[in-house]
Amino acid sequence: MKIVSRIRDEVARALAPSPRVILAVSGGLDSMTLLDAVAHTAPERVRAVAVYDHRTGSAGRRAVRHVRTTAASLGLPLRVGVAPRALPAREAAWRDARWRFLRDVAREHGAQVVTGHTRDDQVETIFMRVLRDSGARGLAALHAGAGVVRPLLSFTRADLETYAVECSLAWVDDPSNASLVHARNRARLELLPALERARPGLTETLLSVSNRAWMLRQDVDRWLDANVASRVGANDAALEVARSSLASYDADHLRLLWPALASRVGLALDRRGTERLAAFTITCRPGARVPLSGRFEAVRLGETLVVRRANSDAIRGPRAMTETLSIGGWRFRRVSGEAGALEDLWSALLPKGSRVTVREWRAGDRMMPHGASVERRLKGLFRDAGVDAVRRRAWPVVVVDGRIEWVPGVRRSSAATVRSGRPMVLYRCERDDC
Repeated sequence: MKIVSRIRDEVARALAPSPRVILAVSGGLDSMTLLDAVAHTAPERVRAVAVYDHRTGSAGRRAVRHVRTTAASLGLPLRVGVAPRALPAREAAWRDARWRFLRDVAREHGAQVVTGHTRDDQVETIFMRVLRDSGARGLAALHAGAGVVRPLLSFTRADLETYAVECSLAWVDDPSNASLVHARNRARLELLPALERARPGLTETLLSVSNRAWMLRQDVDRWLDANVASRVGANDAALEVARSSLASYDADHLRLLWPALASRVGLALDRRGTERLAAFTITCRPGARVPLSGRFEAVRLGETLVVRRANSDAIRGPRAMTETLSIGGWRFRRVSGEAGALEDLWSALLPKGSRVTVREWRAGDRMMPHGASVERRLKGLFRDAGVDAVRRRAWPVVVVDGRIEWVPGVRRSSAATVRSGRPMVLYRCERDDC
């Protein structure tokens, strides 16, 4: 039982700083081991066991049923996410949808996501990033990830198999893990074993490189906090950096600094994007902009460099509000909570039974902001909120029974802020990253 006590001790240590956690459980060996270890060491911290059905077939449905049954037997709450039918049948799309679900659940509970990633997963991730020519920041691999706890990174899959056997755990194998169609599976099943045979010790070398990259990443983040004037806007909408903070650095320094800065708004820069941002910082004129990956762009506004989601998708005509609505690069979702949950302007109370629609901003739009005595033009409200002319053309406006009541991230009316006597529902607006 030595491996059982080691894993449980490490899980308890890793979760100690996290009073509320969401367990990401797929039904496979790794996550079922995680679920059992947490249930024996810190069940009071679990706000939900979160499982996601990718709609990929019977094995996925069987895994969800297994997680449901196990969570119930342990007395732990369960949340099940289901992929939309229109989701592309690609690994990246599945991963993005699953992580969006996990982060939504974590945000609802003010919790951290906990995953069952192992030492083997870390080696595979490092190897895949080496193949993609990642820089030092990317080579930190699974050590990184704000809001994610990975207590099993020091254990191999063989360790977890021993734990599962000793604790009589059952799990569901995902048949897609054996398919060589996916690049990660080819790396796991063919490339890494062949390279390890040809060069014994390769795995330890990769882990050592990753550990050094992780230390460098932490050093760079601390240095930026102390030396570069920057801030992240509400809802992680944009990163603003004083150009003067970077003016004295050459392209080599900027290529080291920009990936760390960009990560603060959820942008993982590839090598081309890093090169573009370094050159842009040195040569750009006011008003200039450059496209980046992942629907991001960089723009110079006066003496400020802004990295933000470009949100270039057009909002074509009004759409009726539903429990979840994706429109023009934005996503609205109904969440639990009352008026006290209105932490910022990205949330609003909307009346049940009313005709609620979302549309694009139009020149001449006006609304009565909460606390004001006269209507104001949205153009001025956008300007007050720092939303420039380019972005406002693709910004959503929420209309209730013909009146503008909420411009997410900008202003709400009194009707969308204060409970009247009418039944109300709480909505939140976010950037749609998938």
